Amino acid sequence: MSTNITWHEGTISRAERQKLLGQKGLTLWFTGLSASGKSTLASALEQHLLHHRVASYRLDGDNIRFGLNKNLGFSPQDRFENIRRIAEVAKLFADATFITLVSFISPYREDRDAARKLHEENGIPFVEIFVDAPLEILEQRDPKGLYKKAKAGEIKEFTGISAPYEAPTSPELHIRTDNLSIEDGVKLIVDYLVERGHCSFETTNTTSSNHVESRAFTNKIGDIVN
Repeated sequence: MSTNITWHEGTISRAERQKLLGQKGLTLWFTGLSASGKSTLASALEQHLLHHRVASYRLDGDNIRFGLNKNLGFSPQDRFENIRRIAEVAKLFADATFITLVSFISPYREDRDAARKLHEENGIPFVEIFVDAPLEILEQRDPKGLYKKAKAGEIKEFTGISAPYEAPTSPELHIRTDNLSIEDGVKLIVDYLVERGHCSFETTNTTSSNHVESRAFTNKIGDIVN
């Protein structure tokens, strides 16, 4: 880090921002193997929250590698930097009062713990969501054909096959997508957020949101996965 820089505090405090915008920010960190349903679940939740007038934004592992992290590969060192950068971005979104949905494989426990520490040191809630299904189910889903390529040796350092995945030991939520619908998965997360006072739906226009739910959550998570 440079030594000739100074942190500049703005004129609006976090508490003022939260009061003016009517919500508090936090980060929901979706972790799990490829094809477990992280992106599907995060996308459905984002849609649900926005149609309930809750400001939210999704940061997707593949999408970020098209821009911010396009110079990174999949070595342990690059995976660390990948997660370090996105943790910083998520912290900024959450500080701006967004419910930030991060869907990254993030295979290393130490990296996820570092992301949590970054948030907690800045007074921002961090919720780890382990999106899980048996490996044989993930291989059957394999929407991108990645497991097949990894087993054939065409993809090196593929998490779950030729690179390790360190499952969370005590996540806030553990969602098994092999026996849940998308709607059920979203409900588990929403119930958690409401019970802990992270968001409220009391003033929501439920007519429009019900229409979204009927369209968005008719498939099993296994049908649309990432």
